[in-house]
Amino acid sequence: MKRRDFLKNVGLGAVTLSLSGCTTTPGLFAGRGRRPNIIFILADDLGYGDLGCYGQQEIATPNLDRMAEEGMRFTDHYAGSTVCAPSRCVLMTGLHSGHCLVRGNARVPLRPSDVTVAELLKKAGYATGIIGKWGLGEPGSTGIPNKKGFDYWFGYLNQRHAHNYYPEYLWRNEEKVRLKNVVKAVNPPGGVATKRVEYSHDLFAKETLAFVEKNRNKPFFLYLAYTIPHANNEARQKGMEVPDYGIYKDKDWPEPQKGHAAMITRMDGDIGKLFARLKKLGLDENTLVMFSSDNGPHREGGNSSDFNDSNGPLRGIKRDLYEGGIRVPTLARWPGKIKAGSVSDHISAFWDFLPTCTELAGVKAPDGIDGISMVPTLMGQAKKQKKHEFLYWEFHEQGKKQAVRMGDFKGVRLRVAKNPNGPIELYNLKTDIGEKHNVADQHPGIVEKIAKYMKTARTPSKDWPLPS
Repeated sequence: MKRRDFLKNVGLGAVTLSLSGCTTTPGLFAGRGRRPNIIFILADDLGYGDLGCYGQQEIATPNLDRMAEEGMRFTDHYAGSTVCAPSRCVLMTGLHSGHCLVRGNARVPLRPSDVTVAELLKKAGYATGIIGKWGLGEPGSTGIPNKKGFDYWFGYLNQRHAHNYYPEYLWRNEEKVRLKNVVKAVNPPGGVATKRVEYSHDLFAKETLAFVEKNRNKPFFLYLAYTIPHANNEARQKGMEVPDYGIYKDKDWPEPQKGHAAMITRMDGDIGKLFARLKKLGLDENTLVMFSSDNGPHREGGNSSDFNDSNGPLRGIKRDLYEGGIRVPTLARWPGKIKAGSVSDHISAFWDFLPTCTELAGVKAPDGIDGISMVPTLMGQAKKQKKHEFLYWEFHEQGKKQAVRMGDFKGVRLRVAKNPNGPIELYNLKTDIGEKHNVADQHPGIVEKIAKYMKTARTPSKDWPLPS
């Protein structure tokens, strides 16, 4: 089905896909032994400048820096959105925020018709697991992980519940696991612990190693969705919750900045333990590990994104559609397959993850998705890599916003709800990565083309409408 026919057929609803037709194909690694394991590690609110391999000077991330040295670092990779839920929906479905079901932070569960990467990989014979934060379906809904292709699930279903690093309970599949923490409810299901015993991230780290151990003899897909370094918003200025400040305890920094840095370094250490376990089990050379963040850095829980330059050279933070809100640090490591120390400026986004996985697993991706497989880039075959005509985002807070990246140019339209045909800011990212100089007046033809994409690159949504 051609793209234009697909869009015509979806009518007024959000895009839905069917598993029918997603047949098994020979795949990239047919006849070369077991298909690769796939691990996708997602940080929460980690900025483009928060890792040493992206220029961070104060926060220690030795394991992620080594991941970049042993694999590929992406300079132009984008999250699905500038906030949590839609970004994760994009990652799971291969549809950008103009086509996917969940386009904002609200309790709208995925439906049976919304096909996830986990469903496709499970069909291909993969053991599938998610550990961490989901945010795409409440208890008992059609959107819980076990109904969306995951064999095993442990963590938070609700985003606000996930703010608290010392919760009273977490979910294991469809059962509540009671923890030893005591919590005072604040903006339920949010809360602040009055007795802190079990730190959720530490539990995720243990669960991760157990999942890898259990599934070491078959291909597996693990979606490791950490909550670090998101703030516990309900704790206000004390929201950067971590058991200890570690190497930052004696720094002459504000307490929230010690917490922010300690959270990131703690996550980095646990990722190092994961790599060590893969090597110990003999899985290292048959496992693709990717690392990214769901959006840009935050100014919540007492944290200042400016203190340690969390967005690096980029303008904006979480909830912005400027680069700092959506361009995210992204790494890929696969010893023997991905060239060590390689750097890619391929323009890519979360919606490319699903077709990348299906190509590796030998399963046909659904028709009509927005993603393009990044396998050629990962394999060092840049000349064979298909490119996006454009990338599109829409954001449904702060008066609604839209953005389009088209080659080196980026267009941003603000306050769409009040003026859907309002002015578009235009930036040449090749010469102005910080988006300081609006060059719209110099390129009216490009602005006009971007304006057309902003109208045509989406399907109507009853939950997240945009005025015409």
